Amino acid sequence: MTIDLTGKRVLITAAAQGIGRASAEAFVRAGASVLATDINAAGLQGLMDCDTARLDVLDTASVAEVCAAAGPVDILFNCAGIVHGGTVLECREEELDFAYDLNVKAMVRMVRAVLPGMLERKSGAILNMSSVASSVKGVPNRFVYSTTKAAVLGLTKAIAADYVADGIRCNAICPGTVQSPSLDERLAATGDYDAARAAFVARQPMGRIAEAEEVADLAVYLAGATYTTGQACCVDGGWTL
Repeated sequence: MTIDLTGKRVLITAAAQGIGRASAEAFVRAGASVLATDINAAGLQGLMDCDTARLDVLDTASVAEVCAAAGPVDILFNCAGIVHGGTVLECREEELDFAYDLNVKAMVRMVRAVLPGMLERKSGAILNMSSVASSVKGVPNRFVYSTTKAAVLGLTKAIAADYVADGIRCNAICPGTVQSPSLDERLAATGDYDAARAAFVARQPMGRIAEAEEVADLAVYLAGATYTTGQACCVDGGWTL
């Protein structure tokens, strides 16, 4: 199925690398006008056929400024987030606070900034990055991450329920393990990159880690799936089977 998003304006957060960057490129291929944003403005260089802007999703003023300059946003992809390891007994309170701010409250800031315009036009699609490590599946040593990503599913369903009659759709994407610079950093931090990577691959029934482009394909699909809302869409290589 080919998704044609010609004439649609897309705003993506955390577009400098990984899933965000792959999604920016995928939305361009689908015909959309893309505003790719990231706190790392230099990392946005090289994105072809995209408008770019520095955006700090932790800063309400930055969110308001960038969203106002973006023009009417038809599709919002909240992709910014962070992964913390450890159990409930190992997490520090400041880690939980930061993860909640970046993984959850940042999405709320972005939605509040673009939703009024969507409501005026009676049309809009919101995509939120969650994870199978959430309320979908319990994953060891991911307490902070899983807690905040479960919250993303709650806010997604709440937004979908509140505005389903107003032409607004809101869905969550729940990846398994995805190849990205962030993943490489976390694997290296274990002290044995090869062993850590082998363990991640071993838990995937397909026998490999996902590519960012495979998650981007789902983002484009959901942006154009006009009868789908309030869903937690897993793209995990069969991990949750």
